[in-house]
Amino acid sequence: MSLLYTEEQKALLALVREMAENEIKPHVKDADEKGECPRELFKWGFDMGLHMLEIPEEYGGTGLSYETTAMIFEELAKVDAGYAITFVTTFVALRNVILAGTKEQGQYFADKIAPGGFAGFALTEPNAGSDPAAMRATAVKDGDEYILNGTKTFITNGALADVFVGFFKTDPAAGHRGMSAFIIDADAEGVTVGAHENKMGLRLSNTTDLIFENVRVKASAMVGPEGSGFKLALNALNLSRAFVATLAVGIMQRALDESVKYAKERKQFNTPIIKFQMVQQMLADMAIKIEASRCLVNNTMRMMDQGIMVQKEGSICKTFVSDCAQEVTSNAVQIFGGYGYSKEYPVEKLMRDCKVFQIFEGTNQIQRMTIAGVLDKEYK
Repeated sequence: MSLLYTEEQKALLALVREMAENEIKPHVKDADEKGECPRELFKWGFDMGLHMLEIPEEYGGTGLSYETTAMIFEELAKVDAGYAITFVTTFVALRNVILAGTKEQGQYFADKIAPGGFAGFALTEPNAGSDPAAMRATAVKDGDEYILNGTKTFITNGALADVFVGFFKTDPAAGHRGMSAFIIDADAEGVTVGAHENKMGLRLSNTTDLIFENVRVKASAMVGPEGSGFKLALNALNLSRAFVATLAVGIMQRALDESVKYAKERKQFNTPIIKFQMVQQMLADMAIKIEASRCLVNNTMRMMDQGIMVQKEGSICKTFVSDCAQEVTSNAVQIFGGYGYSKEYPVEKLMRDCKVFQIFEGTNQIQRMTIAGVLDKEYK
């Protein structure tokens, strides 16, 4: 079973699949071991226009639907989710500008990305993860500028981005109502990139601290009204957490593909292990969870394409899919047995890559609180 793809979608997916297998896959093992993706590997993605897929046509982008863009990034994630999320993170930042920015800001952002650029989303701080309102970074008005100070952590594309959407307290005494968002050039004076995180998984993805020391930005760089940053970040994350789930689907599909292939080749007791009922059960459960996850992602993307903010649905999608991914990749390692635990085989990496999907874009525990909160309101 698969989605009912249009002919255009089939052609796009076939092109991305072929290029990812030929251009990216041969380099993944080495890049995973080194913990970084060579910059030259991104040239293929830029040549394909992956960085422009979600940017609206009015700003010079491709303007694809969420639905089709998600399908493309599922294909990429089958080869490497860390590579895929490097491009996806640009759209995480972009969505803030689309939701609350001006047309001038949208064009400025697009012009930064179009030549072959990345963007970053700077919200998390060392002491403000699940509670972003606890952030300490500040933005102080000085004439027609704001002076930004603070440290952000776990910033995807920190060392790669050409532009950031960052969140700072313009009124620290106002709690979450005192947060504001800004577009910040990565090369602005006072912006420093911290050390690259030596991560468990998604090792082709760049993740760093960002330090802002007396960084001056024009007041016109503020995205949305002053004090609206908290609501803006949550609305953008509603969309983004649902979208990243498509990468987990790609990881799961790769895990199933590798597991079926291995189970057909591996023999014990002179019999391919795919003939054993316990192995069949694991494979069947994997397939069930993948298909359910793919359909859930697709439906959520279609809702987003209709302009729905998917607060509850996005949380459901991200939580369900990322929880499924833990079981699917664990089953893949189990089917491979001792070989599954070896770096010489592909499935241990898939298990490492998928864990963070239960953590970033809001932990699954926070998502369950969000879902329950919406249910409480719906049933009044």
